[in-house]
Amino acid sequence: MTPAPAYAGSTAAQSWFTRTTDWLDARGRGAWIAVMVLGFIFFWPAGLAILAYMIWSNRMSSKTFRTPMKARRMAPARFRSSGNMAFDNYKADMLRRLEEEQEAFETFLQRLREAKDKAEFDQFMEDREKRAKADTDGDDKDAA
Repeated sequence: MTPAPAYAGSTAAQSWFTRTTDWLDARGRGAWIAVMVLGFIFFWPAGLAILAYMIWSNRMSSKTFRTPMKARRMAPARFRSSGNMAFDNYKADMLRRLEEEQEAFETFLQRLREAKDKAEFDQFMEDREKRAKADTDGDDKDAA
């Protein structure tokens, strides 16, 4: 049994462009080159646009075809369907919960950094106040 292609289970929410790029990514670099050449043959601005997109999206790098484009997008709503609705719902829910936990952890780290910064600033102000007080005490003794 062959694995389902990357475009299997695509939803109406995905644009034709996303489905097309996923389909071409699943077929590799040769498919992109073939589409570009056909674009140049039939309508040269289309071939030029495809070439520009391939360069801009880094489609021709050696690392591009090692991982599918969907995996690199890191969007929770864009994952390949397994064909099992219960599992897909579980997966979507788990990804949503993990994202919420990540956001909560990042918020916690931000509060931690702010608290550390405030403590360091308070310590600086306290030290500054002590130095200023010591300097005024030293000036008072010299004047007396």
